[in-house]
Amino acid sequence: MKRKLFCSALTIFIMLSLFAQPRTAGERITATNARVPMIKGSSLNQLIKLSVYIPAGKTITYKNFRLQLDASAVKALDKIEVLVRDEKQRSFLANAKKYATIHSLASNTDIPVDLPLQQGWNTIWFGATVKDDADSDKKINVTLKSITTSDNFIQTNIKQTNSTQRRVGIAVRRAWDDSVHTYRIPGIITTDKGTLIAVYDIRYRHSGDLPANIDVGMSRSTDGGKTWEPMKVIMDMGAPHENNGIGDPAVLFDPKTKKIWVAALWSKGNRSIAGSKPGLSPDTTGQFVLVSSNDDGLTWSEPHSITPQVKNPAWHLYFNGPGNGIVMQNGTLVFASQYWDETTEPASVGIPHSSIIYSEDGGATWKSGTGAKSNTTEAQVVETKPGTLMLNMRDNRGQYRSVATTTDMGKTWTEHITSRSALEEPVCMASFIRAKVRVKGQLKNVLFFSNPASQTRRDHMTIKASTDLGETWPKDYHLLIDERNGFGYSAMTRIDENTIGILYEGERDLYFLRVPVSDIIK
Repeated sequence: MKRKLFCSALTIFIMLSLFAQPRTAGERITATNARVPMIKGSSLNQLIKLSVYIPAGKTITYKNFRLQLDASAVKALDKIEVLVRDEKQRSFLANAKKYATIHSLASNTDIPVDLPLQQGWNTIWFGATVKDDADSDKKINVTLKSITTSDNFIQTNIKQTNSTQRRVGIAVRRAWDDSVHTYRIPGIITTDKGTLIAVYDIRYRHSGDLPANIDVGMSRSTDGGKTWEPMKVIMDMGAPHENNGIGDPAVLFDPKTKKIWVAALWSKGNRSIAGSKPGLSPDTTGQFVLVSSNDDGLTWSEPHSITPQVKNPAWHLYFNGPGNGIVMQNGTLVFASQYWDETTEPASVGIPHSSIIYSEDGGATWKSGTGAKSNTTEAQVVETKPGTLMLNMRDNRGQYRSVATTTDMGKTWTEHITSRSALEEPVCMASFIRAKVRVKGQLKNVLFFSNPASQTRRDHMTIKASTDLGETWPKDYHLLIDERNGFGYSAMTRIDENTIGILYEGERDLYFLRVPVSDIIK
């Protein structure tokens, strides 16, 4: 009798223990807030990545998500979607399955779903589309607050990683805009009227470099980058287009003459890096070409080559460093440049050297400096103090940027203390500007640098600031802009004393953000 009572009690205890096990929406539930901006014009922006582990023998179906949105998010976002994507795919929406789309957004937004989870790891994404009239200066906050399962259990204990605050940007150009495959290689400046002039490659057929069917395009903004006028083609070398491309632009504004200058490489046939030969003729060597505008970017001159003025005929190739040029305090115009020298070993195309070209007569004639360092290519230049230029160079050795200074317009160069140590890079173009901005209430000359902050990958687009004109780059003055993989090029400009603009590459798209100086220099 006692044995029967004991067995019955044990059975009841086991059953009660099973029923008393805490209900859950899964194990190791983490909401990773994507460190990417919300881009106006993008079909869907990454918002939150939800990771959930379901142990063996357990079946869970999600029925509802609750998101908390601040007032700026409610106003800025058009819709939020829930999807499960193929995590092996590089493209965010490749093979993605959508489980819900909701347009009616509020401070507490419920998203009904019927989403069964698999045993093992599950990844669920929340994406958002931004309204065209969203305020580019307002950050938005979206947080995953709870998950409801099919047995009406509500999970509120969700581990959150990264900030829930996100910037709002705009796609200046998107893949397939105007039937163009890819937009690449940004440059940008601000004129004395406050107009932003953005230039870039129009890569019609594919994303590859010259030689190809490529023209230089220009987009113009008169409201600080919040909206952009339709694209204009400002450099087109004519037929046959597949073998007559021009690209890799750089742009500068001359405050004295009010003229905008754009430099680019013209490849007549195969006259880019691999096919350019010694000489000066377009039939043998790539051409260093300029156009200009006298009316704030509304109309543009015909292209003309300055190759005979600046290129040593023995060199294989000479052209600009893409991005921005500058005007020195004495009025001299300067573009960063790169030449591929006369050597044929170890490569038949020569060894590259970063340098500068400059004009002391408002662009009528141009001269060239010497190479700052061998095996360097795409560079950008600033004037740190009157007469001193600092060249920041892409270095084919990898890992870090090379930096050099000159006080004699590139006749001689001195390697800077920060060279090959301060600014990491994955061998990629970078932006480098000097701007007078307000720092903690005081106007100050600051150097800004942007690139993928990695030694191996073109991801984590980051802006860095130096308040001592390039001597140090404190980590406190590093601001991550976009953690995603991209093509990696960027260009910055001063919009006003409180704001920096950055135009940077996604994958085949060009994005623009307005970034407060106070977010970079905290």
